[in-house]
Amino acid sequence: MVITRFAPSPTGELHIGGARTALFNYLYSKNQNGKFLLRIEDTDKERSKKIYEDQIINSLNWLGINFDDKAFYQSKNIQKHIDIAEKLYENNFAYKCYCTQDELDKKRETAKSNNINYLYDGTCRELKENRDLPYVIRLKVEKNKKITLYDGVQGNIEIDTNTIEDFILLRSDNTPTYNLSAAVDDNLMNITHVIRGDDHKINALKQILIFQYMKWKIPKYFHVPLIHSENGKKLSKRDNASTTEDYKKIGILPVALRNYLLRLGWSYKDKEIFSDEESIKYFNLKNIGKSPSKLDFERIKSLNEFYIKNLDEKILIENFILYTKFYKKNLDSNSIDIITKNINILKNKAKTLEDIYVNSSFIFDYQQIKNAVNSKNKTYLNQFLEEIKKLNSYDYEKISNISENIVKKNNIKFKDLGQPLRLILTGLTQAPSIKDIIKILGINEAVNRINYHIN
Repeated sequence: MVITRFAPSPTGELHIGGARTALFNYLYSKNQNGKFLLRIEDTDKERSKKIYEDQIINSLNWLGINFDDKAFYQSKNIQKHIDIAEKLYENNFAYKCYCTQDELDKKRETAKSNNINYLYDGTCRELKENRDLPYVIRLKVEKNKKITLYDGVQGNIEIDTNTIEDFILLRSDNTPTYNLSAAVDDNLMNITHVIRGDDHKINALKQILIFQYMKWKIPKYFHVPLIHSENGKKLSKRDNASTTEDYKKIGILPVALRNYLLRLGWSYKDKEIFSDEESIKYFNLKNIGKSPSKLDFERIKSLNEFYIKNLDEKILIENFILYTKFYKKNLDSNSIDIITKNINILKNKAKTLEDIYVNSSFIFDYQQIKNAVNSKNKTYLNQFLEEIKKLNSYDYEKISNISENIVKKNNIKFKDLGQPLRLILTGLTQAPSIKDIIKILGINEAVNRINYHIN
């Protein structure tokens, strides 16, 4: 059975690259009728926070990336990591290193001054006696060999073991390092395919050494190129588009972001839009590109606009209500009811849920505008008021005729009537058409707002 995993550290919000990695792992496992597991790598006690763990899990759920079984917590497995390090030591695949930090720093400075890349020189590698001093446990990397990693994305990656130092397995405080913990957990979880960012390629080689020494079955590795910003640099928090939270705050729909991430570095023929079922059906690891992907924020908004226009309106409203609850303010039931009834109008030209919020704000957050009425427009605004007061209910044709007659009668352009009316009715310069605004507000509320400003 195929078993994949996503292994984030809860030291910050879910990165957009991490979300794509999780999506690829999820889709491949489902395509193969396998399992997708979540491993929370929370061994960094100082930086790991419950708030980030919750955010990561909530973001995965929001994107529809659902993991199987319960979340696996690395911190609950530390003793097993330690046991493996000690077993490697007992079998002479690892050794105790007594070099102090000061000694290592001096060697590192010397290498730097000579423009040499520093690698631990193996000072303690052949020591036989135990010393009553603090020590770390290092893996004994066999030298003068070539290791070949077959990477499902990048192809064969060959590295000389002389370029890999005897890396630390257990620190002097007996805590395991990342590569030890990751290798042990992947084995315990029976992970068959490791799909992650290509910044982990060197880690894969180190973890393979542990697998080989322990005679464990080695997973298949797939290292996906990173996501770059629009200027071609590695995506960072400064780009304000690096975490899922950045997209949720501006009202990107989960289905739109998920579809965008799916196509970011992966393709299937010329297909652009995928349903959840199609993404599982067509996803494979062969079509992952070898080059970094460049984030295109305008494409994300364009996709989002497509889904806003085409998504079932009930689902759109559900997403809108959640968005306002978490990122704006709780709307009262009356406002929600009005927005729901008129969502087909309010979603027009909206690229984000935030746009819908702004378009509908005159319903629940009406701000009266001073000086919207002046001596120049008061006459035809008054004429408009007197005519719509005669209507018992909303009538598109009659309101159109009223507007046209006033424009013709006063020899003005429609904007001379429309612009002040829009300001009066909504308090906004950008809003739906006058006829749509009146339909949403109702005749009585429209009359009240116009009447207040004129008088």
